Amino acid sequence: MARSRAVISIYDQPMWKSIDAGKWQLQQCKGCGAFRYPPGPICDKCLSTEYEWKDLSGHGKVLSWVVFHRKYLPDYEPPYNAVAVQLAEGPIVISNLVGREPEDGWIGQDVEICYETDSDGHAIPRVKLAG
Repeated sequence: MARSRAVISIYDQPMWKSIDAGKWQLQQCKGCGAFRYPPGPICDKCLSTEYEWKDLSGHGKVLSWVVFHRKYLPDYEPPYNAVAVQLAEGPIVISNLVGREPEDGWIGQDVEICYETDSDGHAIPRVKLAG
């Protein structure tokens, strides 16, 4: 069975190292303070090339969600979910909600970053309901 693997570039290598260490970091622009996701060479807000890697707070809100009932990827047995989460720092990331599901709707739910380990021993960021 095939397995998905992260495609790692020179810009996101530090991000994946921080995830493996259990503390997700993203680039923060030194010009305007915006966080970048995905990591890249230039700020999409002010076009600055200056940045530093900063820890994320670990908090966000669910913007959108879906539950897949067919198998599209070899790594995920149906049913599985995918959520779009706006991090407290601003960027929107796609992940999976683990643990209990919301009882009164998914949109707007507060979530926290957590980590699962894949079969290669690398951490994968997921989210769980806050609290």
